[in-house]
Amino acid sequence: MASVFHALLGSILLLVLPLLPHYVHAFAWQWDRDTGAGAGSKGKIHLVGRNHRPRFVTGPWKHAHATCYEGSSGTFGGACGYDDVVKEGYGLDTVALSNVLFNNGQACGSCYEIKCVDNPQWCKPGQPSLFVTATNNCPPNNQLSGDNGGWCNPPREHFDIARPSFSKIAEDKAGITPVIYRRVPCQKQGGMKFTITGNPYFNQVLVWNVAGAGDVTSVEVKGHRNLKWTPLKRLWGQKWVTDQKMVGEKLTFRVRSSDGRSSTSWHVVPQNWQFGQTFQGKNFA
Repeated sequence: MASVFHALLGSILLLVLPLLPHYVHAFAWQWDRDTGAGAGSKGKIHLVGRNHRPRFVTGPWKHAHATCYEGSSGTFGGACGYDDVVKEGYGLDTVALSNVLFNNGQACGSCYEIKCVDNPQWCKPGQPSLFVTATNNCPPNNQLSGDNGGWCNPPREHFDIARPSFSKIAEDKAGITPVIYRRVPCQKQGGMKFTITGNPYFNQVLVWNVAGAGDVTSVEVKGHRNLKWTPLKRLWGQKWVTDQKMVGEKLTFRVRSSDGRSSTSWHVVPQNWQFGQTFQGKNFA
């Protein structure tokens, strides 16, 4: 009887859904994985709305300035919470953003195309493009003026590029150089990653390898038993925290980016997870 009921319900939905508003047109069946529906047990059926917002697209060209700074794979991601930009897939093509662009850490993970311009003495021939990911912050230096050493002071839009990458568009000795830049979609391999650290009373979640807009504006978590949908707070960069009990729960994460799109990774963290582990979820297409 259960199979007949489900088939009848499915037929009704196929007739009714086209009459509903566009944002609920596309729904998908999802069997409750905890109850084992589809294997002879009484499972629950969830209606999961698909995201209809358009994919993140390349933005307009803007003018800014760029410098370079020294560091390593373990330090280029400091202000964003990334532990090792090479191991986490960002490589050394990374950049520290001035506060205007950094936006209190929200810009972490965003991707840019940068070209050296108006400096024929130091720009590389052919005006090649450099594609970088924002992984750090270039703080202001209020002791110096914005046009004499305080390159990252507000309201300047400035890129402090990792030295290994800066040399792809300009000579190292260029110092500060004019550039043009634009936001571009982030291309990633595999799913979005969630690294859980901290302790049972202070859960930290690092969200990384985010495609599309690349940045994260909000994170929510849900367990399979007692933990209801709970918003996490930004600790710094892309490290998010909650004091709600996550231990012993099979976890689902919902991530939203600055373009308004959201991605829900259902039950990607098993019930017996441990602090220090990383889990792969659903990425933005």
